[in-house]
Amino acid sequence: MLGIIGIAVMFIMVFGGYLLAGGKLGIILKALPFEFMMIGGAAAGAFLISNDGGAVKHTLKDVGKVFKGAKWKPDDYRDLLCLLFELIRLARSSPVAIEEHIETPAESTIFQKYPKILADKYALELICDTMRSVSMNYDDPHQVEEVLDKRIEGMAHHALHSSHALQSMADALPALGIVAAVLGVIKTMASIDQPPEVLGKLIGGALVGTFLGVFLAYGLAAPFASKVKAVVEEDMHFYQLIREVLVANLHNHATNICIEVGRQNAPSHFRPSFIELEEALKSVKQEAA
Repeated sequence: MLGIIGIAVMFIMVFGGYLLAGGKLGIILKALPFEFMMIGGAAAGAFLISNDGGAVKHTLKDVGKVFKGAKWKPDDYRDLLCLLFELIRLARSSPVAIEEHIETPAESTIFQKYPKILADKYALELICDTMRSVSMNYDDPHQVEEVLDKRIEGMAHHALHSSHALQSMADALPALGIVAAVLGVIKTMASIDQPPEVLGKLIGGALVGTFLGVFLAYGLAAPFASKVKAVVEEDMHFYQLIREVLVANLHNHATNICIEVGRQNAPSHFRPSFIELEEALKSVKQEAA
């Protein structure tokens, strides 16, 4: 919602100020389709050249994050802590029983309680692979922590590709605007024998290219890149929480302490309160009884 409001405010302030200053939209509107075709088309072509098909689809999908925000909400952090609590408690009480849950999470009665987490392959892989390694006696906390750090770092690098692609486009747009403006000047020079009022419109149309390139770069593409990066980094906290809880478990802390470690490491605006989490864990215990 804030993204839509921001775009609306930007357009109103820029073009409203232009009109209040006595500017006329006619010359802009007349030149806009052709300038946008040149600048937008060149930017799209450069984007396709510098990215493969998967990256293009990934970037187009991630543009929605500008308006949707972070994937993981406060309730999801609470659910994650409850899920990890159930898994750790079961693993400690019955190492054999936990295997069916981590080998086939889609059929697990525990995972099925949390469909949003179950649908996220990255969260599932982190949880199941780590707990599986423990069952195979690969349980050195420091080694597992290093492996998890590298996996999360790799996930973040992949997720941030769309932000880098959008930023590259933002960096290119002003130069592409100059290209369009130069073409406009060439067109103007071909009509140098025309009266001043005609030349004025032609020069104004040429300058629309420079304006459009800069406007698209710093008004849309660069803010989109920054927002996507911020959302990706915020979502990474969810996977970092998994790491914190599972590593605490490897240090053989009490189950409640492992969950509290995770709660404390959740971002403050997503962190469930101690009482809220206690109530949620009581419900989990009652269901399991």
